[in-house]
Amino acid sequence: MSLHLHWYLPTNGDSREIVGAGDDSQHIAALGGRFRPPTLAYLADVARSAEQLGFEAVLTPTGSWCEDAWLTTAALTQHTSRLKFLVAFRPGFISPTLAAHQAATFQRLSQGRLLINIVTGGDPLEQRRYGDKLDHDQRYQRTGEFIEAFRGVSQAQASGQPYSFSGDHFQLEQASLLPSPWPVPAVFFGGASAAAEQVAARQVDTYLAWGETPAQIKERITRVRALAAAQGRTLTFGIRLHVISRDSEDEAWREASRLLRNVSAERINSAQSLLGRTESVGQQRMTALLNALPTQDFTPDDARAFEIAPNLWAGYALVRGGAGTALVGSHQQVAARIEEYHALGLDHFILSGQPHLEEAYWFAEGAGAILRGKGLVAPLA
Repeated sequence: MSLHLHWYLPTNGDSREIVGAGDDSQHIAALGGRFRPPTLAYLADVARSAEQLGFEAVLTPTGSWCEDAWLTTAALTQHTSRLKFLVAFRPGFISPTLAAHQAATFQRLSQGRLLINIVTGGDPLEQRRYGDKLDHDQRYQRTGEFIEAFRGVSQAQASGQPYSFSGDHFQLEQASLLPSPWPVPAVFFGGASAAAEQVAARQVDTYLAWGETPAQIKERITRVRALAAAQGRTLTFGIRLHVISRDSEDEAWREASRLLRNVSAERINSAQSLLGRTESVGQQRMTALLNALPTQDFTPDDARAFEIAPNLWAGYALVRGGAGTALVGSHQQVAARIEEYHALGLDHFILSGQPHLEEAYWFAEGAGAILRGKGLVAPLA
């Protein structure tokens, strides 16, 4: 199967330095004029560039630390013509019927450019900000119910038959929507716990992982693929990675070192303390990649101290929650690593780099061009 290249929409703002996914307000304030606020004008620049460079879609995150994904992407459909939007949202904060209604409207207004990313949530403090007191496994049970009900309501558009659902978390009676010529959006979903993998096997279209080593990714794909097969289903798989792709290997690692120069010990300690409270198994696995390194002592000129596999760098995980690794190297090396992951069964590559505007060009005109030249990238619709 061909691989699909996607980019990231920085709705929490952007910079030439690492801006974390989560509460990074103190660091953002310290950046001053070096911080790029997530204005509609700037996000439109990123989206238009991603479209021009041939990315298929952009992932838009969710959380109280960034702009609302639905509203932002709906606005950006008016500044793009082909680009798809992978809209992330938490299923516990919206009814399946309302989500299906929003998705159907988005599909009509954008002419079929919506993809869905279901985020169950792993930070207990943030969950409580939204009034959510369920524990980890209960949240994933709710997610499974949500996806089932969301699909049922969405598919009722085509059948014309009202849909009802009764579960522990959602009860719908005779739900229906206006008929639509556009398909139900594909559902992307990530989660590394056993509860998450069961939801993926039963419900989702594409199962996402953060950027672990090839050996770790192979083991996860094998396990989730077997779980899906037991349900009579097949899935596609994707990965979320940062990239630093340059004309030479030395140049790429110099850029990684530059990013480290503005990462203070205080910021690392603060970020690790916040990340340590998480219930997310995926986040715990990201942190474990750092803890497995021989030393936590580093200098900015020793960025490769955080190289956990060939060209796979865990420097982002020092201060950033979520995706904490980057592919770092020459364009040829980054392309080769993507080919390696693709051979394991990964088809969707959701990439990012800071700043997102410039890094989109570095990657697309470098490693991306190599992959396209080999005929590995799926043609755009």
